[in-house]
Amino acid sequence: MTMRKPLLALACVLGLSACASTPTHYYTLIAPAGQSPASPAQAPFQFEMQPVLMAVQVDQPPLVIRQGNGSLAILENERWGAPLGDEFHDALTGQLERRFGSRDLAGLPKQADEPVLSVRTDVRRFESVLDQYALIDVVWSLSLRGAGAGPGSKRQTLTCSSVIRQPAGVGMENLVLAHQSAVATLADNVSRTAAQWARQPSTRCPS
Repeated sequence: MTMRKPLLALACVLGLSACASTPTHYYTLIAPAGQSPASPAQAPFQFEMQPVLMAVQVDQPPLVIRQGNGSLAILENERWGAPLGDEFHDALTGQLERRFGSRDLAGLPKQADEPVLSVRTDVRRFESVLDQYALIDVVWSLSLRGAGAGPGSKRQTLTCSSVIRQPAGVGMENLVLAHQSAVATLADNVSRTAAQWARQPSTRCPS
């Protein structure tokens, strides 16, 4: 009986500590479907989204916040639903599907009588400053092969870049919403340029 009381007290202390620990929050870059504009017309190509290259400092499940002194804070209890490169890929893919009016066909059979557009992105910076702004610096490439051309066929290519900064309200959720808005703006840049470029090969990158 004398041992039960200390053990019971220890169990209570551990239970209270667990209850008092900071909860883990999970976030996604994928905006709700209703927030993405529907495409007015189907794009004149099929499209495939290639894997995203993400800056190594931030490509992990915990959110990485830039601080005023140049340091980075890794927030173990504030996490993406997946590694950031995967989150960015899925968020941008969904946005482009809505704008192109077609599904991502990466790794799937394509229609032989339609051209295929490949989209590749290299996220050089993914900057998060709490209560201030979200910034992405992305180099993106478009590659178009004509109808009936095989995977190894000669193709047109266009490489552009976008630096997008979105103001963020107070709190982590508003910072994530700012990043969602930045991805949506990137999708606007990519989709408009791709549609024009497919029809007019002399099209230049957006300024």
